[in-house]
Amino acid sequence: MAHLEGQERAEYVQDMFARIAGRYDRMNRLMTFGQDMKWRRYVIQQAHLPANGRLLDIATGTGDIALEGLQQTPGLTAVGGDFTIEMMQAGKRLPARAAILWTAADTLRLPFPDDTFDAVTSGFLMRNVIDVPGAFREQMRVTKPGGRVVVLESSPPKKNLLRPFIKIHLNHVIPTLGRLITGEADAYRYLPDSTQQFQTPEHLAETMRQIGLTAVQYRLFMFGAIAIHTGQKPADP
Repeated sequence: MAHLEGQERAEYVQDMFARIAGRYDRMNRLMTFGQDMKWRRYVIQQAHLPANGRLLDIATGTGDIALEGLQQTPGLTAVGGDFTIEMMQAGKRLPARAAILWTAADTLRLPFPDDTFDAVTSGFLMRNVIDVPGAFREQMRVTKPGGRVVVLESSPPKKNLLRPFIKIHLNHVIPTLGRLITGEADAYRYLPDSTQQFQTPEHLAETMRQIGLTAVQYRLFMFGAIAIHTGQKPADP
């Protein structure tokens, strides 16, 4: 599963999210003890969106981050893009998300002109893409000069006293909850596996710098299991 590469990995991820779309939000609340809502609020705070600005939330899923942007920012145009149609359909059924502009979009080939959005956000995307630098380059391309790219992502457990407990949660608690709540234990084995095989927060920050983002910083949550990275597209000279 998490060892898959290239197009095979992309197709697996798309099919997996299609299968769990209807109960994705409920599982997020359960396996993060409700903390994911706080993380999404922080993502939007870090995006520094102006009133009447434009936000792209890529891999939007059911639109949680896009909704948070609308709630925090007056007059915001919030575009939610995803390559799994079933996830967006689940979000569209929720009346509170009616203002989100939904669109089919692949983060490696975003269907938008250069310099379109004041910020681009993503939640739990980067560990699933087959080309992390390429995804960042596309996100930076569609961001306006001076705008921000903000990334919410899980991180490999740090080597500390809590590591055994975090690994138990990842490798046993989450798959069990996934089987009970969604009937898809396989999907919820992939998610912990992909987390543990992903880049460290330090490495991800360096990847962002290498593709040209500036002022890159990150903050850790949940004992280091979650990181929110922020980078800025250089302003025009």
